[in-house]
Amino acid sequence: MKTTISLPDEVFASADALANRLKVSRSALYAAAVAEYVAKHSDADVTARLNAVYADSPSGIDPGTRRAQARSVAEDW
Repeated sequence: MKTTISLPDEVFASADALANRLKVSRSALYAAAVAEYVAKHSDADVTARLNAVYADSPSGIDPGTRRAQARSVAEDW
């Protein structure tokens, strides 16, 4: 898909230099950059949703599990 975007001159120059150094087209560079940005923000969105789901759940370990863990560690050492 073709699109038109506006970039500050300094960002365009830096991106153009990077594309040349990496020996990729500007289109490939921009596509990779946008894909990485979208993935980063998708991960943050998933984390935010998980945090919301578990916000009301107790995060402590019940005493029985804590004792079993302590015994397990003591036996290994």
